[in-house]
Amino acid sequence: MALIAGNQFVKDLEQAGALAMVVPPEGGFEGRYQRRLRSAGYTTLHLSAPGLGDLSSYLTQVHGVRPAHTGKEDIRVYFRPPLVNYHLEQLPANSKGLVLWLIDGKKLSQQEFAYLALLPTLEPRVKVVIEVGGDRQVGWKPLSQVAAA
Repeated sequence: MALIAGNQFVKDLEQAGALAMVVPPEGGFEGRYQRRLRSAGYTTLHLSAPGLGDLSSYLTQVHGVRPAHTGKEDIRVYFRPPLVNYHLEQLPANSKGLVLWLIDGKKLSQQEFAYLALLPTLEPRVKVVIEVGGDRQVGWKPLSQVAAA
């Protein structure tokens, strides 16, 4: 897809709900697409895909987090609110929705791709964009195709 296709990117994201992107390894070009999303009325949330753990718990359920244990204190568990639900509650009134922008998505499993492709159907105000690899130019396709492969 050409760089001028930013409006087409927004239309494809609204239609598919979740997109898998390939971007040049030097970066920078995807910022133009993020700017198109913001001008279309979406709020973006950037996350690094590796290390998220159980996606369904981290994104949509209250989940426990245990800090590193040094051996000199009791093991503690802190409970955090669901990330997606928290950000949806904080959206401005005129926002179309929340776009989860995940970088380094090539390290995710097929099961995680399938869940992220399903997430926009569970919560219609959430859209997902995952950077799944590198190429000479920016390109995208529906995440459901990547999850099925």
